[in-house]
Amino acid sequence: MAQTYLMLLWHMHQPFYKDLAEGRYVMPWVRLHALKDYWGMVAILREFPSVHLTFNLVPSLVAQIEDYANATASESPYEVAFKPADKLTAKDREILLGQAFQVNRGLLDRLPRFRELDEKAGAAGERPRASVRLSTQDWRDLQVVSQLAWFDEIYLAADSQVRGLVLKARGYSEADKRVLYNKEIELFRVTLEEYRAAGARGQIELSTSPFYHPILPLLCNASIAAESHPGVNLPRQRFCHPEDARAQLRQAIAFHERVFGSRPRGLWPSEGSVSDEALTLAASEGFVWAATDEGVLGRSLQMGFHRQADGTVSGGHELYRPHRFPGRGQGDPEISIFFRDHQLSDLIGFVYSRMEPHAAAQDLHQRIRAAGRSTGRSPAVVSVILDGENCWEYYPGNGREFLKSFYGLVARDSELKAVTASEALELAPHGILTHVTPGSWINANFDVWIGAEEDNKAWDLVSDARDFFARNSLKPGLSSKKVSLAQEELWIAEGSDWCWWYGPEHSSAQDEEFDFLFRKHLSNIYRMLDASPPDELAVPLKRPKAWAVNVPPSGSIEPEIDGVVTNYFEWIGAGVYSPDYRYGSMHGGSLTEGHHIEALYYGYSERGLYLRLDLDKVFLKQHRDFEIRTSVDGEKPVRVHAPVVGGSLGPIEFWKGEEQPVPLPEGQQVQVALQRIFELYLDYSVLGSGPGRARLRLQVSLWAQELPLQVIPQEGWLTLELTKDLVSW
Repeated sequence: MAQTYLMLLWHMHQPFYKDLAEGRYVMPWVRLHALKDYWGMVAILREFPSVHLTFNLVPSLVAQIEDYANATASESPYEVAFKPADKLTAKDREILLGQAFQVNRGLLDRLPRFRELDEKAGAAGERPRASVRLSTQDWRDLQVVSQLAWFDEIYLAADSQVRGLVLKARGYSEADKRVLYNKEIELFRVTLEEYRAAGARGQIELSTSPFYHPILPLLCNASIAAESHPGVNLPRQRFCHPEDARAQLRQAIAFHERVFGSRPRGLWPSEGSVSDEALTLAASEGFVWAATDEGVLGRSLQMGFHRQADGTVSGGHELYRPHRFPGRGQGDPEISIFFRDHQLSDLIGFVYSRMEPHAAAQDLHQRIRAAGRSTGRSPAVVSVILDGENCWEYYPGNGREFLKSFYGLVARDSELKAVTASEALELAPHGILTHVTPGSWINANFDVWIGAEEDNKAWDLVSDARDFFARNSLKPGLSSKKVSLAQEELWIAEGSDWCWWYGPEHSSAQDEEFDFLFRKHLSNIYRMLDASPPDELAVPLKRPKAWAVNVPPSGSIEPEIDGVVTNYFEWIGAGVYSPDYRYGSMHGGSLTEGHHIEALYYGYSERGLYLRLDLDKVFLKQHRDFEIRTSVDGEKPVRVHAPVVGGSLGPIEFWKGEEQPVPLPEGQQVQVALQRIFELYLDYSVLGSGPGRARLRLQVSLWAQELPLQVIPQEGWLTLELTKDLVSW
């Protein structure tokens, strides 16, 4: 049997959860995975010095780890976890309950006290009443065990103070929490040091990805999606900015050099996404190798890779070797490409967690050996590439027993050698590819990220923001700091993570938070360039979990537009749209905590349309400056922006179509008032509509600090059918 080389690459990545404008983290997942995964995945290799691996560390992840290591990260669940238990407010307790139990059952069961508190807090629907059932000591214990459950197994075994907290089990003190906080900071700080040390001793290679994890082929030209999926629905605008792809690569290289002291040779293109243009671009920036999935190789060579009964793979002579891509033009530098074994990678990611760890390790070891036999007498490079963090919480002991068993088997096998990607390039023969069919690690296409209605809408919003940035970033008077932040926000919005959650393929308990954060990043681009974000950024892209109650109008109304309910009868007959808030908030940040709109009333007369917005009393008390935006889409689309300054209405802005604001029509065609409620009247002459003449769509949104807080209706628009007899909604 010829020598088999295992090129195992662990890809470490989390979305960029930080809101640059507010300087706060919206979600805690980088912090929690830094406790559980990043340090232990490289520290375990000290026991197996002959096992060489590759780690791909996405720059935007590393930047977030640095933030936590420097104790400069601002994040609500983090702050609540270490606040004195007797000082927790009702909102703090809601945050703690909402976050603490968002764990896999395996993590929950690590600590009996954690499981006990989960049972005591009750099911999710009962948890608002948990404040009555939980004592101050219960809350303090929950603060501690909800952090301890995430700690790496190896770190727990090695650190006596953290192990002591686990053994204590319950009855934690505020002093215990201070110990825990300091230990978390310590673990964050040693994480990157461990990677640097392993790289210095030659045991690992560190590769990178484009800075904010964008899909390079789609940045270069989104139309490329149609080559891998003919007939796919493409966004209204064709995103085509290879200069952004190059900028994100260059920023990644510079950052990697600063953090790790050397230039990266390898690139895991985000989501394993490649195309001729993207590979040529990467090679021109000095990358020596890249990697993607076997499906891309199969489509490029028009061949399949079929697993035989003896474990060998037909076509393995192509799959189990790197390929040189010479570039698209004469003189272009070449780049080598590894193609991952999809089945072996998925077995680790999705199957072996259900097996006994040693049996799983032995099965993987034997499958790799069998795959290596597929190349006959030629050396084989078997590439196994997958996420290095998310699967372990489904394994017993966070997967550490499985990994130790597998690494041990590899270390003792003279015919199987684990090598870094750069080492593999020197040890095995190469194939040649002059063209790569564009695609990703999922189905060798880009369908997860483009083509669905939500995905395409997201791309259109990014295109609009990109065009706005190009037109406005060089305007005189803008500070260089603001322009730089707007540029960063644009690159963040170009990342792959947003469209991972849009569309029909994926969903999570944080859909609303991801959706809000994406639109917040886009809104920040406009804000940084001293402009108002477009109204459509107030509208969620992901279909909401909340259901609203909509009661249509039952009769004609003519209320007085004065900002108060003048008498009980003036809105009788109006329709009512009431949001349903049973399923959580759009966003948990300080600006948007709670729900601000109680109800939207709407009605009609023979002259025009009437709207009434009832705002939450707490919101009106806490926010003296905000804006109410009303859009009516019809024969003559109009928008009315009603700014509130110091609690009083400011100058009303009026739009016709997409024009700049125009003076309000003369007379009483548009009337606005705000006191306890907000009221608006729009004459049919302004709308170009009337009974029997049109179908209109209506939307009302609430904004503060140029950021969308809430939109009514939650689905995006209310449709108005104007009939000759009645205006029915």
